Amino acid sequence: MISGANRGIGRAIAERCLLDGHRLSLGCREPHGLDASPFGQQEAVACFPYEARDPQTASTWVRASVERFGAVDALVNAAGALASVPFLFEPGADAAIRELFDINVMGPWWLSRAAWPHLAASGHGRVVNLVSMSGKRVKGSMAAYPVSKFALLGLGQAMRNSGWDAGIRVTSLCPGWVNTDMAAGKGVPAAAMAQPQDLAELVATLLRLPNAAVPHEIACNCILEP
Repeated sequence: MISGANRGIGRAIAERCLLDGHRLSLGCREPHGLDASPFGQQEAVACFPYEARDPQTASTWVRASVERFGAVDALVNAAGALASVPFLFEPGADAAIRELFDINVMGPWWLSRAAWPHLAASGHGRVVNLVSMSGKRVKGSMAAYPVSKFALLGLGQAMRNSGWDAGIRVTSLCPGWVNTDMAAGKGVPAAAMAQPQDLAELVATLLRLPNAAVPHEIACNCILEP
């Protein structure tokens, strides 16, 4: 299962996983938009509606995935949102903060929780959370986004603790600038950024590793920071 599979990093991960022979259950707000893509022409791929702010769609998507494929062995939480709300936010901006937490934190929480029994049943379940370097340090005036990513990093650690004995391995993937729409116009040349396909390669490796060798965190940055 891959959320946010319609574009950016989620799309690149889905494409790579398809090449590696995985069966894919893809979730996004407009799944019909994938019908004309290579995904829509594959027997091993199913596309379902998923809205990170709505926990009911998480449960529905998991049930539909199990009905279609019989199991869920791995979950990639790639759906996310960006909002440049500062610490000293203007009146009314708290709504944007709540929405950001609903998408970046509660979305992966609800979806992983719904998939958990199936991941445990596999004996080698995998969860990959797309965090960010912003989940490890805060730069500039932006506050809401990095705080939500710090929370997602903590959620990944809690997941890891909860699933360890059942063979579930959880990895927080923390990239810096990645060449996606979200990073456009931020002052770093696109060619100097990590590419979505680079992160897809990391995820493909995580899915192949045995339980004893899965890292709980991967940080990668295209710029040198102190």
